[in-house]
Amino acid sequence: MRRIKSVRNTRKITRTMELVATSKLKRAMDRMQAAGPYSEALGDLVRSLYAPGLAQEHPLLRQPGATKRAAVLLLTANRGFCGAFNANLIREARARLAALQAEGVDTELHIAGRKGLASFRFRGSAIASATTDIGDAPTPEDAEQLVAPLRRGFEARELDAVYMVSSEFRSAMSTPPRTARILPVEPAPGARSVDAFIVSPRPGRLIGQILPRYLRMTVYGALVENAAGEQGARRAAMKSATDNAGEILETLTRSYNRARQGQITQEIAEIVGGAAALE
Repeated sequence: MRRIKSVRNTRKITRTMELVATSKLKRAMDRMQAAGPYSEALGDLVRSLYAPGLAQEHPLLRQPGATKRAAVLLLTANRGFCGAFNANLIREARARLAALQAEGVDTELHIAGRKGLASFRFRGSAIASATTDIGDAPTPEDAEQLVAPLRRGFEARELDAVYMVSSEFRSAMSTPPRTARILPVEPAPGARSVDAFIVSPRPGRLIGQILPRYLRMTVYGALVENAAGEQGARRAAMKSATDNAGEILETLTRSYNRARQGQITQEIAEIVGGAAALE
């Protein structure tokens, strides 16, 4: 009976966590959808203004001939109970670091999230910087806090590339890890030429003001997508745990009822046997 009570209490906890994750997932998806249009508009503007000659004027557009030193920014959750969400991100970051090091590239690791920090500290890995104060509702200021040192390092030619490992929110049930190179900024192929527009102020000055915002929004978009992915994974994990607890509870209850029924049958048999002996 004690085990049945314990499983029942555990099921209440996992059910509550599932409901909380569902509520947080809705808010996280709202933030993700709200950030999308602005981020896409900035991306379109950068692609429209981009011209090869601007790379000499703006350090963020510099395309190094060879990558000698690169940074990897890993985004994970601060909490667990979300299935393989954090483990997948950590595995992706380790694979990226290993691939870069195999090419002879010096690497440095930057981490946002307690789970990633704990994992790499346990392995004794060198960590250039870490933050654990980004909550369930990340802000553009959080993104700026993460990307500003990397941007300055790239502008100072201390870094030749910056990669970001985060989750891709395909649906509440599918949040695979992904790696994106965020520096140098490189517009997608097929970008329209700046010569097709009449731009004021001049494109060089305008894109110089836009690039830091574009980079910050890229990281902010990854943060809100990560937050939504975390809640989706936690909801799925807690639903699975609740369902499993229910199945265990049914099995234990059935076993308890059989044992109780056997005990009652034995007691009745003893009473009948005793009454027969008295006659």
